[in-house]
Amino acid sequence: MLKEKKVIDTQSEDALKAQESKVPESSAAYFYSRFTDFDISLFKAGKHYKLYEKLGSHVVEHAGQKGTYFAVWAPNATMVSLMGNFNGWDKDTIPMNARWDGSGIWETFVPHIGNGEIYKYSIRSNSGEVLEKGDPFAFRWEEPPSTASMVWDTWFEWKDVEWMKDRKTANSLNQPFSVYEMHFGSWARSLESPDEFLSYREMADRLVPYLMDMEFTHVEFMPLMEHPFAPSWGYQITGYFAACSRFGTPQDFMYLIEQLHQNGIGVILDWVPSHFPGDAHGLYKFDGTHLYEHADMRKGFHPDWKSYIFNYGRNEVRSFLISNAIFWIDRFHADGLRVDAVASMLYLDYSRKEGEWIPNDFGGRENLEAISFLQEFNEAVYGEFPDVQTIAEESTAFPGVSRPVYLGGLGFGMKWMMGWMNDTLSFFEKDPFFRKHHHSRITFSTEYAFTENFMLPFSHDEVVHGKGSLLNKMPGDEWQKFANLRLLYAYMFTHPGTKLLFMGDEFGQGREWNHNQSLDWHVLEYASHQGLKQFVKSLNHLYKNEPALYEKSFSHEGFEWIEGGDVDNSVLVYSRKGNQIEQSVVVILNLTPVPRPSYRIGLPLPGTWKTILNSNELKFYGSGLAGAPQAESEQISWQGKPQSAAINLPPLACIIIKKS
Repeated sequence: MLKEKKVIDTQSEDALKAQESKVPESSAAYFYSRFTDFDISLFKAGKHYKLYEKLGSHVVEHAGQKGTYFAVWAPNATMVSLMGNFNGWDKDTIPMNARWDGSGIWETFVPHIGNGEIYKYSIRSNSGEVLEKGDPFAFRWEEPPSTASMVWDTWFEWKDVEWMKDRKTANSLNQPFSVYEMHFGSWARSLESPDEFLSYREMADRLVPYLMDMEFTHVEFMPLMEHPFAPSWGYQITGYFAACSRFGTPQDFMYLIEQLHQNGIGVILDWVPSHFPGDAHGLYKFDGTHLYEHADMRKGFHPDWKSYIFNYGRNEVRSFLISNAIFWIDRFHADGLRVDAVASMLYLDYSRKEGEWIPNDFGGRENLEAISFLQEFNEAVYGEFPDVQTIAEESTAFPGVSRPVYLGGLGFGMKWMMGWMNDTLSFFEKDPFFRKHHHSRITFSTEYAFTENFMLPFSHDEVVHGKGSLLNKMPGDEWQKFANLRLLYAYMFTHPGTKLLFMGDEFGQGREWNHNQSLDWHVLEYASHQGLKQFVKSLNHLYKNEPALYEKSFSHEGFEWIEGGDVDNSVLVYSRKGNQIEQSVVVILNLTPVPRPSYRIGLPLPGTWKTILNSNELKFYGSGLAGAPQAESEQISWQGKPQSAAINLPPLACIIIKKS
């Protein structure tokens, strides 16, 4: 339930009078400011992490009148004025006051306007150019293709107190962390019209039960900040502080998050501090100068995405970005931020040829300003919200991405394991007959698996731009494709690290992802797709209920090879271990379509070992070929273990056993 927000003047009369005394007499009668001298000093130093409480538009009551306070940073402007429907979009009738303290902030109070009013800033640059800009701190924007900002608030009466109280446990690195990544506009469309998006509230009705049934622990939304161009998937943002208006109001989005929280599902938001688009109403050349971006395009322009790179060395820009990160956690109760394109931030020569980049002060390729910014971002986020997670999409061997800043790391909670993803897909794409020649691709990851807190991602990037779906990457006929995909997911869920799976992969979407239309939910009429979906659900259930699979995900103590070198048979056997050795599980992967009867494996403990998951079961669209549901260990030394058992291995299958 929403409540009407009670708006009050946040400054005392004494404070107002003190500041009014500094304002020229001609404008003192109209003066109102949300900034204190301390705010300004923090802003200039790059240490103001809640700028959204100050800059932007805020409905307030001042001098007995209800109205809206506006404040914008435009230090190189010669004049800034406010325009909107309330003044017929006139550029001259509502001039804003430039603060006297050198902050570059312009502000004004306009009585009798409130939530729902649309507006822009008219900014005259020092070259005489007149620009029409949206508000970088607006909480809501018009729905594209319209480009005006809107006066709005972020008031919401949250009912997720139980989740917020306990989310430290849900987000902990020694707990199961299984993420469902999704693109909001193409997960599903309206039941009435396939051309209409689901609203935030409609999504709550359909997504929450689905995630609960599938037993994912978290959902990750591709960027839901305001973006003008839908095919950018949200990665070209103009409204950093606004929920995407295509799907509803900020409060509607909060309702969706609340519903997820009330049902035990965490929310991760994609966050894009790496670049922004050059739309005329956005951040680019905001006051006629390169305010948010570098002036030298060798540092300020991204050749891959034809977008502009933030100037991480400018204090006010750092305050903008870190405030934005804090904003989504503070006002929207986000449980984590997945930071996009970190590698592009870390290296000055990223996607650049010789002569197209500028070395750092020491002659190197590392972007020292970006490194410092990322460290400060993580320290600020974890300092304010120690119970959330930040996750880096970082594809290089840059050291210490998920190590604390005080040890020289970047300070992220987790890092995407891109090397594992590439090697794993490369291996599984091979015809099983040839897999023995590429065995090291599937075993190499354990050489470095514990150098970072890794998340294993099968993300949207693997099913676009002609790469095809995961299902169609698998070799063989239809049965073998599904068997291979079940085997791939079993390997993922039993490998050390947290998990991320893109929407549609869980039921074997056959065609490549298309952001313009819904997923192919109709394929669930077929046993093959339904069986795969049930298998992913079973994997999530197993992952959440077997401590050996998550308690030591980031420690070598949680993993042991039993058989990693059976190249000729393409069989892998390994043990996953938690805090109690008795809870260990043994994972056996048969990576070829050849059954392996009486395949002997070493066992860490004597006794009866029960099969707790078999990917070849009929209910998963397997062949049903399987051995006994349990095996007794024998005192036969094998693979370095004093105990062993002979187990029948189905083709292209995973068997997971546990001591009963």
